[in-house]
Amino acid sequence: MNEEIMDDEQTIDYYLKLAWQSVANKYNQIAARYELTQATGYILINIRREGIPVSEIANLLGVKTTSLSRILNNLQASGLIYREVNADDKRSVKIFLTPLGVEKRELAKQVVRDFNDHLQANMTAAERNVLIGLLERISCLASQHEPTNYQLEEI
Repeated sequence: MNEEIMDDEQTIDYYLKLAWQSVANKYNQIAARYELTQATGYILINIRREGIPVSEIANLLGVKTTSLSRILNNLQASGLIYREVNADDKRSVKIFLTPLGVEKRELAKQVVRDFNDHLQANMTAAERNVLIGLLERISCLASQHEPTNYQLEEI
């Protein structure tokens, strides 16, 4: 029996997860001051003047439409968004910002700009370019990956 312990530090996804968790935690700390979360701020930033279909928001967040309904219900209850059913296709619902939602979206944009300014001020242009190139490459490789059929070894 070959029992090997996987060390998290050996996997690339460990560092990706660690970095994203640090960013998300920082955004959540800042957003909490304004009664928002990182996820709700991201949604607000992506709602255009002409609205956005619920399915498109779900794709942006990488969640199913049904999983998104709780967040949208909270945003609506907070007076940040409203929904309109498409008159031509009753199955399609678009999300729009209320005036308060527009204010909170501008606030979320300021937070993102400020955080990115902080990162850019503490990183060289070369480091930034390498990082972006590597992240794009990882995204592409992840999309291309075809997993094998894994088999458990008998004990």
